[in-house]
Amino acid sequence: MNNKRRKRRKRRQQRSPYAPGNWPTWLGLGLLRLITLLPVPWLHRIGRGLGLAIYTLLPSRRRVARINLRLCLPELDDKERERLVRETFASSAIAVFEGILAWWGSNRRIAKLYTVEGKEHLEAARADGRGVILLGGHYTTLEISGRFFGPHVKGIYPIYKPAKNPVVEKVMVNARKRYFDGLLLNSDLRTVVRYLRQGNATWYAPDQDFGRRETVFAPFMGIPAASLTATAKLARLGRARVLPFYSERLPNGRYLVRIAPPLENFPSGDDLADATTINRVIEQQVRRTPEQYLWIHKRFKTRPLGEPPLYDR
Repeated sequence: MNNKRRKRRKRRQQRSPYAPGNWPTWLGLGLLRLITLLPVPWLHRIGRGLGLAIYTLLPSRRRVARINLRLCLPELDDKERERLVRETFASSAIAVFEGILAWWGSNRRIAKLYTVEGKEHLEAARADGRGVILLGGHYTTLEISGRFFGPHVKGIYPIYKPAKNPVVEKVMVNARKRYFDGLLLNSDLRTVVRYLRQGNATWYAPDQDFGRRETVFAPFMGIPAASLTATAKLARLGRARVLPFYSERLPNGRYLVRIAPPLENFPSGDDLADATTINRVIEQQVRRTPEQYLWIHKRFKTRPLGEPPLYDR
C-alpha cells in the first residue's frame, strides 16, 4: 500500500508545473521570452535557422513531410518538393517564437503587426445573435493569429487541446485567457454547443487525424483522409454559422488575417459532403501558402479499410 501511495504521490508531483523535473521547461520558456524582445524580422531569421537545424536532426519527420507533399502536391518536382520540406521546418520553428510573442507580447506591439480583412462578414453573421464557428486549420501561424483576432471578436471561446507538458499547459492557458473570453476543451463538445446557442463564437481546427471514431473519409488535397464530422454537428446543434478563418505570415514581417463569408447550405445533413466542404475550405489556404502548413503531421495515418499504410512506421 505504501508503494502505491508513493507512486501516486510521485505522479502528482510530476504533473505539477512546479515540480523540479519541470524547471528546465521554465528556463527554456524564459529564454524564449527574452529572445522575443527582438524585432519580429529577427525572430523570423532565428526561427528559420533553428528550423533548418531541426530539419537535419529529425529524419522521421522529414520523411512524413516528403510523403505528405508527394501525395498532396504531385505537380512539384523533387527539387521543389525538398525546398518546400525545408521551408516547412523553418516555418514550424518560426511558429515557436510567434507563440511566445503571442503569449507575452504587449498589446501595443502586437497591434502593429497585422491586418484583418473580412471583419464585416463576422459582424453580419453575428447580427442576429447566432453563434459563430471560425473554421481554422493547422497553419503554423495558428497561435499568433489567435492573439490577432481575439480583440476583434466579443464572446469568443476557442476550442483547444490541452498540452501534455504541465508547464506549457499552464502558461498557454493563462496567456490565452488574457486575450480570449475563455477556452473550451475539445473533449467537452456539449459545453461548446451550449456556448454557441448563447450567441458566442469559437475557433475550431478539425484538420488532423484522430482515428476512425466519428470520422468519414473525405478528400483532402485529393487524398482520402479521416475527417471529423464534429464541425457540422456543432453547427447544427449550436445553431451556428461557420466562417472560414485564414492567417498567413507575409514576407515583410507582418501578418494577414482573413475572415470569409459564412458557408452556404452548411450543414447539409450529409456527413461526407460536409466533411468534403470543410477540407476544401482549408485546402484554399494550404495552396496559397503551402510552406506554412503543418506537413510534419501524419494527416493520412488512418486509412480506409483494405488500403495499405502510407507511413511505414
